[in-house]
Amino acid sequence: MADDLSKRGPQDASRINVNEAHEVRYWTQALEVSEQQLRSAIAAAGVEVKDVRTYLGKP
Repeated sequence: MADDLSKRGPQDASRINVNEAHEVRYWTQALEVSEQQLRSAIAAAGVEVKDVRTYLGKP
């Protein structure tokens, strides 16, 4: 079953899925970073939100 695109938040709040445009928009706004910064952080730290936040120095 596909993601419900009417939802503004992520499908799984503990992981970031950069293959879904609405999740990229959500996380770039939530973390106050650009899409490139988000993708770089995921490449370095993985897809777990807690790890990405730590990598970016965000609470």
